[in-house]
Amino acid sequence: MNVVITGASKGIGKALAIRFVKEGHQVFLSARTATQLNTTRDEIKAAYPEAGIHVFCGDMSKQPEAKAFADFCLSIATPDILINNAGSYEPGDCKDEQGEVLARMMDVNFYTAYHVTTAFLPAMIAAGKGHLFFSCSIASLRAYANGGCYGVSKYALHGYSKNLRLELMPHQIKVTSIFPGAVLTDSWGDFDNSNNRIMVVEDIAEMVYAATQLSPQACVEDIVIRPQLGDL
Repeated sequence: MNVVITGASKGIGKALAIRFVKEGHQVFLSARTATQLNTTRDEIKAAYPEAGIHVFCGDMSKQPEAKAFADFCLSIATPDILINNAGSYEPGDCKDEQGEVLARMMDVNFYTAYHVTTAFLPAMIAAGKGHLFFSCSIASLRAYANGGCYGVSKYALHGYSKNLRLELMPHQIKVTSIFPGAVLTDSWGDFDNSNNRIMVVEDIAEMVYAATQLSPQACVEDIVIRPQLGDL
């Protein structure tokens, strides 16, 4: 399979890339930081020398760059799987945040997925198959303290994914919304997870991979995954 992953240079995106490469699939990875993206590519290549890995550095929240990424990938192959993983978190309350915070959160958490999906969809519809994933977060399901505009942007992404699920049924394209709770990524800074209080990135990668292994007539619509002891 051909697998496109955004926000793939670290964290969940990197774990996803490794999980699919491990099974022999070709991956197309994007991120905003070239040095980190290239390092990730080199690390995966060292572990899996036969892996097909293509990287593209760009800001997918900008429509022209998202289209350039799609053109780059489509010149090689039409994706079977598109995982909209790119995202960012800024804590705060909506009542206190200024407009620029919402703009940043919407750009990274919503418009990145919107522009990338829009750029790839015509080719996937023409192929009559495919699987879209959207990393919506549990912040899409209910508001929580200090979630602020991050939560607003994730609610928007959730709504977009649900509309696409309905619209793409006749085209045999699956849509899965992912709702992870706390996962140990850079967003958690120097959080001490020595007691395994929160999840690890491999947990999310494993669930996403499993959702791609079903028959064509089955679609996992939602993946809700939280730490065993609940959210923090």
